[in-house]
Amino acid sequence: MSLDRRLFVTALGASVADCGAPRPRRPGPPSLDSARLTAKFPALEARARPGVLGLGVALMDAGMSWTSDQTNRYPMQSVFKAPMAAAALAEIDAARLRLAQPITISETDLSPPYSAIDQAWPTPPDHHSMTLPAIDLIALAVQRSDNTAADVIMSHVGGPSAVTAWLVGKSITDLRIDRYERELQQEIAGMPPFRPAWKDEATWNAARDQVPAEVREAAVAAYLADPRDTATLPATLDFLTRLATGDLLSTASTALLLRLMTAAHTGAGRLRAALPQGASLAHKTGSARTDLGLTPATNDIGIVTLNNSRRFAVAVYLAGSTVTEAERDRLIADAGRLAISCVD
Repeated sequence: MSLDRRLFVTALGASVADCGAPRPRRPGPPSLDSARLTAKFPALEARARPGVLGLGVALMDAGMSWTSDQTNRYPMQSVFKAPMAAAALAEIDAARLRLAQPITISETDLSPPYSAIDQAWPTPPDHHSMTLPAIDLIALAVQRSDNTAADVIMSHVGGPSAVTAWLVGKSITDLRIDRYERELQQEIAGMPPFRPAWKDEATWNAARDQVPAEVREAAVAAYLADPRDTATLPATLDFLTRLATGDLLSTASTALLLRLMTAAHTGAGRLRAALPQGASLAHKTGSARTDLGLTPATNDIGIVTLNNSRRFAVAVYLAGSTVTEAERDRLIADAGRLAISCVD
């Protein structure tokens, strides 16, 4: 069985995409207006309540940073796919994995939606297989937030604990990845282990809705209190800064991951909506499903390059929100606008 490769940005396409003309550099040293961030952020924070909003900004070329808090642990959701992809590319740098290495997927490897792989899988899902190169799995995980692709490639680099161990080895200690998507998404909803028959969004939602509301409410409350699969703002900024400055991966792998993040299909109304003309964003979103009026996590993290070549990392996490999807996106976009307004 084959999957339409037009879904993917392959290694070749991601490596040779045109970056455009060099941007002029703004004269003088870069600066970060921390006082403005401190003064303006509480208004955004108030709009988010009863949800918890976190914002972090790091002007990487100047070693300056600001965070709304230092120690809160925010549930990442699919934000984890950026450090997971970095860990996979580190395996490629170490020659333990190849970009073109074929990886075979069976129905027992499927994970909860969203997944382009799941959507292309026949119904019923049994007795089928699919083989994709490692680069396509990485691209799907980063660009389309594909849960099956993320779980499969993560299993090939040793699983969640291996990704966290790689981060710890890089001294990034407050960004932890503990579960596969096929585990995490089921637990959040108080559901039994994932079944391949639930690969479609409507079918998965129908199975979730069979779980009593009080069980789902308790599961979400436990998730929001759980330190697993969470990150602090300083750790997130550290990851983004060290990725952008080439401290985590080879030059080729760094360029590849940043290109994949720049071409991401998700989160058009979040940080990307905050960009001024001529700016670019390499980012990864994270989004939990809304259930019973609560959205556990809505996130966007990335590296912004302004038209004057000022470059900074930004992380926005929104946990436990009761507002609409449109308002959640606007909050993140407005946080991005605030960050941009404070970079000179």
